[in-house]
Order: sequence, then structure tokens, then C-alpha cells
Amino acid sequence: MDLIFSRVKGARVLLILLMACLCVPCFSMFSLAVEEGKMIKGSERVVRKAFGAGRWFPGDGKELKSMVDGYIGDARVEMVKGRIVGAIAPHAGYVYSGKVAGYTFRAIKDNAANWGRPEVVVVLGLSHRGGFQGVALMDGDAIKTPLGEALLDKEAVEILAAKSPRIYFDYRPHVGEHSAENEIPFVQAVLPETKLVIGLIGDHDPRTLDDLVRALATLSKKKKILVIASSDMLHDPNYDLVTKTDRDTLEKMMSMDYAGIRKDWDYSRQILCGIGPVVAVMRFAELKGCKQGTVLQYRNSGDDFPESRGRWVVGYGSVVFAAP
Repeated sequence: MDLIFSRVKGARVLLILLMACLCVPCFSMFSLAVEEGKMIKGSERVVRKAFGAGRWFPGDGKELKSMVDGYIGDARVEMVKGRIVGAIAPHAGYVYSGKVAGYTFRAIKDNAANWGRPEVVVVLGLSHRGGFQGVALMDGDAIKTPLGEALLDKEAVEILAAKSPRIYFDYRPHVGEHSAENEIPFVQAVLPETKLVIGLIGDHDPRTLDDLVRALATLSKKKKILVIASSDMLHDPNYDLVTKTDRDTLEKMMSMDYAGIRKDWDYSRQILCGIGPVVAVMRFAELKGCKQGTVLQYRNSGDDFPESRGRWVVGYGSVVFAAP
């Protein structure tokens, strides 16, 4: 089993594991990523292979299913009023952030039972290895995880890409990138057979988010969609700082103050490593009539692994946005 899935408590190993959540380049993993990310061709179908299997989450299907079902089953959430149109979930190794992610997807599962399943789930992530312009959409027919194949919605991605030259098909940034991919087994567990759109936001240009939000709005008029932002929260050695900063950020999410969140963020103080996906989801939810966000759960690595305090602490939040 890969080290990222181990619960070794040695401070040095723990530090290495937690730093894997950082939004900084991980070039040493690229050669492995290329090999794992190669498309599987057969019968003229293109199936992408999940890079994270055996690294960020178990590579064995039964083990992964048991873990994901356990996180979702253990989560206790109150019924969300309205249909969930947007959500935020963390993307670290499952032994660190999986419990918190379980709250997001438990709420989505319960909400779908009352309001109907979305036709498409749009998962927005970021690149940890370097920036690029615009939004890179994953092409192909499906992506395969240890839970099976998740179909990609070709019609939906065409609709998004047609709205702006800043939104385009490019698989290269997806090779080896875990941010969006780590949400897929959870989607498979709570919304089986629902088609996906997987996109990575590569820059902080306001025009990119403007075009993406408009494209999502257009898509939502043609299909019933749910947009999920993949993001961890503050990364810092100071446990108290991480806890306070994350609480402040969550307050802004509840009040739909995405402008305040964007103002608080800079390259030296990344209160959200997935700032682009989060702001895009909040803006889209606002367009759909959402008046406030619902924070379901928050924890950081210093809560569950106290020995990481003073070394490296990473925050994880679960939030949903519902339209009336």
C-alpha cells in the first residue's frame, strides 16, 4: 500500500504526507503520472485511468468502496432546504480528508433522494504542478477508478467549450493531477451512473472565471447539473492560525461573500488552494438563486494528527449551496 494511505505516525513521514496536499509543483511524480494517465483504447472508446488509485485512495475496489461508504455512512447531516447546485469537498489523501468529504457527499445523496438526481456532475479542480491559461476539460468517453468506469458527458463538455476560447479540451494538465480525480469515487458512490464533466482551472484571470460561470449557467439551462469545487483550505505550520483562518473563510462561504474570499487570498496566503473552483461554484450557485452556504463539517490535520502541529497543518471543509 502506498505511503499516502499509511497511518504512520512518525513526525518526519507525517510531514512528507501532509506536504503532498500542498498546492505546489510535484514534478517527481510526473513520470508515474504519465504512465498511469495514459488512455485505454478499445472498441474506439477512450477511457482515462485514475492516477490516484493506490496513492491517494485504495487501489482495490472492495477496499475503496468500504472506505468511501464508511465515510458517507458515518456523516450525519441535517436535511438541506432546496436543491443542492454547488458543493465544496477536500482532495487530500482519504485517510486525512475523507471523513470531511463524506459530509459533502452524504448531503448530496440525501438531497438527490428528495429533489432528484442531477443529470451531470461538473467537478472543478486545479493543477498542483503549474499554471496554464483557462479551463482544461478532460476529453474521452469515461474515467476508470477501482469502483468502475464513470462516463464523461460529451454533450455537456461541448456546450461548455463552445462558450469561450478559454474553456477547451486538453487532457495534458489532467495527467497525474489528483484534485478533481479524488472526488470521483465519492460521486460514483452517491450518484452511480451519473455522467461527469471534469475540468481544471489553470489561472487566476478574472476573465476565466467570468467565462466559466457563464458557460455553467448556459449548461444548467439544458441539463440539471451539480458543480463540485475540489479544494483544501489553509496550509501552515501554525495550528491556531489554520483553525482561525479557515473559520473566517467558512463564515464568508455561508454569507456568499466570494469577493471577500478572493480579497483574502494571495500567493503567499492561500486560504484555499482551489480558490478558482470555489469562487466559480459560489458564483454559479448565486446565479441559481442560492442565498447562503451551509457548512457541514470542518477539521484539519492538526485535529486528527496532533503531532503535525508546528510542522504542517492542512484544513478541510465541507460546504454545500442550495437553490430554492
